[in-house]
Amino acid sequence: MPELILARRNLLAGMGVALAAGPAATLAASPAMANQGNMDAAMRALENALAALRRATPNKGGHKERAVGLIEQAMAEVQAGIAYAAEHGGG
Repeated sequence: MPELILARRNLLAGMGVALAAGPAATLAASPAMANQGNMDAAMRALENALAALRRATPNKGGHKERAVGLIEQAMAEVQAGIAYAAEHGGG
């Protein structure tokens, strides 16, 4: 019976540490995520540019289609940069 009481105490103590560490981990991760404002703004600008190009008439000698591809490539790079910063604690 004493082992059961000790096991419960250890479980409760472990849960307390986990609960206390949760907010601290969130706070530690927040600066990396909070500093992505410029990257998020860049992504919105690229999304707006892509939408405008898609609304444009198609008679541009293939340049419109190439621009669409380049913007999609840029969007992938911005997203990769955001993911890299999140993984490495960068801002």
